[in-house]
Amino acid sequence: MVTVGIDEVGRGCWAGPLVAAAVAADDLWDGPIGLRDSKKLSAKRRQDFAKQITSQMKSYGVGWVFPGEIDTLGMTKSVQLAMLRAVKALHQVCSHYDQVVIDGTYNYLQNVQGLRTETIITRARADDSVRQVSAASVIAKVARDHYMIQAAARYPDYGFEKHVGYGTSQHSAALAKYGVTDLHRISFAPIQKMLQK
Repeated sequence: MVTVGIDEVGRGCWAGPLVAAAVAADDLWDGPIGLRDSKKLSAKRRQDFAKQITSQMKSYGVGWVFPGEIDTLGMTKSVQLAMLRAVKALHQVCSHYDQVVIDGTYNYLQNVQGLRTETIITRARADDSVRQVSAASVIAKVARDHYMIQAAARYPDYGFEKHVGYGTSQHSAALAKYGVTDLHRISFAPIQKMLQK
């Protein structure tokens, strides 16, 4: 049986995109030894796993939703759009699968036209128990971190290469000193406060 695992990263960030990945693999696929939820892996292990996964298999897709879209759509619709874009990217290389497993308890892809929604299930902590979802978690995290490291070259004063857009004290101090960039999600409360000063 072929399962597609879906996970997203960057939901709580103050800056940068929301990224989802969809990975299709036979349920007999073992994956790299030690593969698990990307949050429980070091940056080096995530990068190593991402290279192994993407070199071993081509059946994956990545979906991006950028700050302006997040501000317009809100978070729930943004997560849905990121996952939908990931699945559409996956469909370019793999359109046959038996089920889809989404990390969490909410089915963001329910009632989406063009998808066999009866095959979609949700599972809490699937990113740590379903290999395809763990792989999706790693691919999405590595892709997003790489984007934010590149963004740090454009905005060297913000420390994006370290906090990758999350609300750290370093990020807050940079916002207070240098202001809001086009990478920031202006609908988020901390950014709203900065804009009101």
